[in-house]
This record gives sequence, C-alpha cells and structure tokens, in this order.
Amino acid sequence: MTKMADSSVGVVEGCRLPVLRKNQENEDEWPLAEILSVKEIPGRKLYYVHYIDFNKRLDEWVTPDRLDVKKLQFPKKEAKTPTKNGLPGSRPSSPESEVVRAAGAGPQHTPSRPPQPQAQQKSIPTKTSLPDFQVLQQQAQRKSLDLNLQTATAPSRGKTLPTPKRKAESVSLATQVSPATPVPSLPGSVEASQASVYPAVRDTNTFNLKSNARDDHEQLTSLTTNGTAPRPMPNQPGRKRKQPPNCGGTDEDSQDSSDGIPSTPRMTGSLVSDRSHDDIVTRMKNIDCIELGRHRLKPWYFSPYPQELTTLPILYLCEFCLKYLKSLKCLQRHLTKCNLRHPPGNEIYRKGTISFFEIDGRKNKTYSQNLCLLAKCFLDHKTLYYDTDPFLFYVMTEYDSKGFHIVGYFSKEKESTEDYNVACILTLPPYQRRGYGKLLIEFSYELSKVEGKTGTPEKPLSDLGLLSYRSYWSQTILEILMDLKPDNGERPQITINDISEITSVKKEDVISTLQYLNLINYYKGQYILTLSEDIVEGHERAMQKRHLRIDSKCLHFTPKDWSKRGKW
Repeated sequence: MTKMADSSVGVVEGCRLPVLRKNQENEDEWPLAEILSVKEIPGRKLYYVHYIDFNKRLDEWVTPDRLDVKKLQFPKKEAKTPTKNGLPGSRPSSPESEVVRAAGAGPQHTPSRPPQPQAQQKSIPTKTSLPDFQVLQQQAQRKSLDLNLQTATAPSRGKTLPTPKRKAESVSLATQVSPATPVPSLPGSVEASQASVYPAVRDTNTFNLKSNARDDHEQLTSLTTNGTAPRPMPNQPGRKRKQPPNCGGTDEDSQDSSDGIPSTPRMTGSLVSDRSHDDIVTRMKNIDCIELGRHRLKPWYFSPYPQELTTLPILYLCEFCLKYLKSLKCLQRHLTKCNLRHPPGNEIYRKGTISFFEIDGRKNKTYSQNLCLLAKCFLDHKTLYYDTDPFLFYVMTEYDSKGFHIVGYFSKEKESTEDYNVACILTLPPYQRRGYGKLLIEFSYELSKVEGKTGTPEKPLSDLGLLSYRSYWSQTILEILMDLKPDNGERPQITINDISEITSVKKEDVISTLQYLNLINYYKGQYILTLSEDIVEGHERAMQKRHLRIDSKCLHFTPKDWSKRGKW
C-alpha cells in the first residue's frame, strides 16, 4: 500500500484505475473507477471517484492507499478532426449543415481532392460540387425518408439509406410475452366474441380476458409486438423470462434487453443517469451530512444548496419548515421562532399516526423549494428546484408528541395533459423498506379515483421507483383477479378497461404488468389470464407483510379544476 500511495502523485482528473471498496457481502473488490476531482487537505490528498457501471450514489472520496496505480489509465485526448464510424481522418458524420451554409452564402470554392481513378469518381459524386438546388432537394428527400421509414424508397444516384435500428423501449413499458405463449395476429376489424369455457391447466386458475372493444385488442397487440404482426417467438438461449417467484417484489435483472443495445449500468441506488450531467460539479455530491430532526442523512447526489453551506461538515434542517441552517446553535435559535409543527397546507388524510398534507407550490413557495432541495439529495433525475407554481406537493408525515415528522412526499402537476398523477416521489432513507413507498403510491391512485381519472407516474422511473410501482401494480391487479367470482359455473371474465377503471391505473400499465407477470396467454382464439399456484402463494405472502393501507373513508379531498383558474 505504501508504494501505491507514493506513486499516486501522477493521478489527475479523468484518470481511470481500480479502486478498493467493500461490496454488499463486505468483501474487498477492485472495480474500475474514474477520478472526478482531487483535493488536498492538511497531511493528505483525497480523490473523488465514480465507479464505472455503478450508480452515482456510490461515488465517494477515497485516500491514496485505496488506488491501484499499477493499472492507471490516463485520459484520452479528444480527436482534433471530426470522425465518422470511429475512423480518424474521415469526413464529418453530418456535413449537411455546412453545405446549407455554403448554399445560403453563395458560391464558394471547396478544397480540391487528390486525383482519383475515373471509375471511383463516377461512383462517389462529391456533394459540394452539386448545384445548390440539388443539394437542398437531396436534403428534403432525406428528411421525408426519415419521417416515413415504412414507405421510403431508395434515394437517387444509387445511394441507399441504411435501415435504422429500432430504439429500445422505455423501461416502464410492457415487455414481450413469454416465448412459450405465442400470440397470433388479430384482425383489427373483427371484435372478440364472448369467451367460452376451456379446460384449465393443472394447478392454475384461469380467467377469460373478455374484450368488448376493438381498442383492447389493439392495445394488447401493439404492446406485445411493437406494432408489427404478432408471430410465434422462437426459443432463444438466455432470453427466456423466468416467472417472478414473488409477485410482491420485482427483480430488475429479469427484464430482457434488446440485442445490440449496450447494457445499462448496475442500479443499486435511485435513478442511474450517468450521462445526464456533463458538468463535473453536478456529478459530485456536495453535501456530506444532513441533520433532519432525530435523523442524520447521508446524501446520494448533488443538490444546489448555497455554496457557502456545502463546505460544512453537517447541514442542519428544520424538520417542520425544512429551512437550512449552518450550525446547531442557529437551528436551536430558529426552533424558538418557528411556529410550525406540521407541513403548511391542508391536512387531507389522517389514520392513526399517518397524515397527508396537500401543499400548493404557489401559496407555499418557500417550503416547496426547500422540499425540492432536500429531495434532490436522493433523486438524481430531479430538475425542479425553484419553479414550484405549477405543482402540488403531498407530504406524508408520522405524528408523535413533538409534531408531524416528514416521511416522504410526491408531487404532481396541477394540469397534466398526459394523465400523470405523480411527477416525483420519494421516501426518505430512514423510512425506506417499511412499506411507506407503496403507501405513497396507493395514495396517489386514491386521489385519481376521487378525480375520476386514470393516472400513471411520469417517465422515466428510477430503479427504486420502478420496483415499487411494479410491486404495487402486481399486488393491486392480482388482488382484483383473486376476488373475481365465477358466474353460473363458468370462469370469471374481466376486461382491461374494467381493471383500469377499478384501480385508476392507466391501461398501458395494466397490460405491461400482466405481461411482466406472464399472465396473458392466447388460447383457442382469445386471451386468457392464467394464475399459477406460485403466483397465488407469492401474492398471499406479500399481502401478509403489507400492513399499511390507505383507508378511503379517512380521505377528505375535493379536487379542483385548475384549467378554469386564471393562474395557479
């Protein structure tokens, strides 16, 4: 270790090298890490490292004795000339903008090329040698081809347009149905008839997925096959989906990834967005510790608190108004003046020690901004800090003799054109893994029921958010299916719209959850839902652990029509 520390003088920002850390089993490992910053304190030097392919919440300051400088990789110099397909010295990948500028500025002389054989000159025409109107005509053709890929034809001059790769689906959309259950194409003009009774598979409960509308078939077909004609999926090694052992929890590693798409970084914290911030400052945690009431929190990500407070060892927050202060003495002085013992706004729900407060981002701007600053410490993707007017905040608290202590919150837009009922959602670390996350989600859908709408969380979801929502959707849908009673000795029947209306979960989320659980099968001309004993037992075990539930009788909420108001 001494030799490593002595030779660390050559380590600069941008270098990559193995760094010693403890894994979840408390064992030593040496993952590759990037040096983001270097600082010197009296007596030693510290390095801020980001572990490659790990979540940013694991970034930390390390001492030189944890660096393996024997495998040091210095930062690569950027290419001086633009490259195409990774080949240096080749032409820029998108020269159209330069051609357009040349066309608009009048005739310009282009640098002459080295002499080439006559045959090669005929097969590869020079763009800049074309007249201006031909250049613009080719660009218009390319734009129309990009917009209409399905009806595109080969462009002129014998140059074919490469077939674009299909983009990866959002992580929150439906995954494909199991290869063991191929889904044939359904004629769009023919509606499904009433489902008949078919023999059930052994050790399973079978439900007929009745559809009285054409759009249900279109939803199932489009989400299953991405808009193309459904076809049986061949069995592929390593691509077979395993059935979730427990419907109450989800395994993010079980989600299939498309071929040819780079694998996403390992997610062990909140949202992974290692490419979302180019600024080196926002990639580094700037707060070491936050004291909030009786808890001390270690932030996961950067938060734009005032710079003079980021150098302090501890940042103190008032747990009732969330005002930030620089010392314990300032906090004690503030508590003698602060009259709040609960979040501002209206208390719209209380059962036992759990309460929910509705806070208007315009009327309570200071509290909302302080809440966003605190939430940014644990949400990497959050970008809202100060413009809180268009949002409502629902803060969940736990009551004791000293007041109402914040547990978590979620925000939503006052007017959402895409039926979002959650913008950001967070459970503070001291209260995680105790059922409060599902309680927040359940409360958001309870508000949607009162509003008479179906809702969905804003995308993309963080990894922890996706796990929580998958678990909630699974438990809620299975709870409905388990309560269905057969009619006249026949199997129970239900539609996607019925499930969506009962739960206020958007139809796309219902279908994606059914497909994630591998419940949808196609049997003798119609869709059926098949519940295996493993899923039923897993659901029962999960519901036994779920003690916290929302009681609609304790909700006192009147929705407002924000579209009729001049200003929020």
